[in-house]
Amino acid sequence: MIGKASGARVRKAILSIFLACATTACAIVDTHGYIPAESDLEEIEVGLDTQDTVEVIVGRPGSTGFLNQDGWYYIKSEFRRRGSTNWSETERQVVAILFDEQGVVQNVERYGLEDGQVVTLSRRVTDSNTAGVGLISQLLGNLTNFDPAQQF
Repeated sequence: MIGKASGARVRKAILSIFLACATTACAIVDTHGYIPAESDLEEIEVGLDTQDTVEVIVGRPGSTGFLNQDGWYYIKSEFRRRGSTNWSETERQVVAILFDEQGVVQNVERYGLEDGQVVTLSRRVTDSNTAGVGLISQLLGNLTNFDPAQQF
């Protein structure tokens, strides 16, 4: 028979193992986007295929070139969340099919998460004119700016 002290240790050990398994096993994976299969990409012949034939082979992408239609971009990202942590991107694949002016395939390129760079597309920041001024100072400052003549 197990003594009281060793029984408590066994219960603590079982509880510890259960908690460790519960916190590490709770990973949520969320996948966004579409990447054509490698076998489909191998069917595309550089210098011969056009946008129309690429559309038949792998379909139209969700993203194209921003300034002109010089490329089609297929993007797939995987995000993972463990327990109560924030979502983090664990995998990203980008397939870029580039075209010349006549719409003929110039190149097929593949990029991963390690190739990416953070780019700020839009930055709208308003500088605060109250930096270093406390709430009381702001309230008292508003009282001294009051002009009763402007009210009538």
